[in-house]
Amino acid sequence: MISNCYYIGKGLVFTLQLMFGGIAIGVILGTLLSILRYGRVLGMLANGWVSLIRGTPLILQLSIVYFMAPSIIGVRLDMLSAGVISFGLNSSAYVAEILRSGVESLPKGQFEAARTLGIPDFYMWKDIILPQVIRNIWPAMVNEIIALLKETTLISIIGGMDIMRRSQIIAAEQFEYFMPLCIAGAYYYCLVLFIEFIGRKVERRMSHDKNS
Repeated sequence: MISNCYYIGKGLVFTLQLMFGGIAIGVILGTLLSILRYGRVLGMLANGWVSLIRGTPLILQLSIVYFMAPSIIGVRLDMLSAGVISFGLNSSAYVAEILRSGVESLPKGQFEAARTLGIPDFYMWKDIILPQVIRNIWPAMVNEIIALLKETTLISIIGGMDIMRRSQIIAAEQFEYFMPLCIAGAYYYCLVLFIEFIGRKVERRMSHDKNS
């Protein structure tokens, strides 16, 4: 039992690397997509990208990045790199949608006032729009992080040694699936509880800063 917990737990680092790498790419690219959607030509491209990513399965995107990258760019990606890129690109579309809903919740007059005052678009987004949006969408972003954590289990399909894959290996070796899967589930559940705890702490801090 203890040895099984230890072996499965060794996949924790790999799982966290996938989650943090994926959400980092997702937030950066998603923010860029959200801003570009307010342009004309670039807005059409950004909307098309978001629609394409949201309209295709994540496992398909992962397979394209991992199996087709050698023929497209001539480089064989390792499982971690392929996973981080795939999860990041997938998350970016959902982050862009979350940000869009947050931006649309703001009074339209803020954009007009900023442009009337001659504030450059970069500083308008950086100092006026995004700080307000982040406070409004923070619970949705925490949900996206949790969803991404659970989606990292798909890396096991291409052989990535995450928590899920390690539990499957033990289950196959011992011909007993219940306990290994329960152990894996416990690891994921503890991670979700930790993310929720941090999310609530940050949310309370933002509410305090807003009211002070």
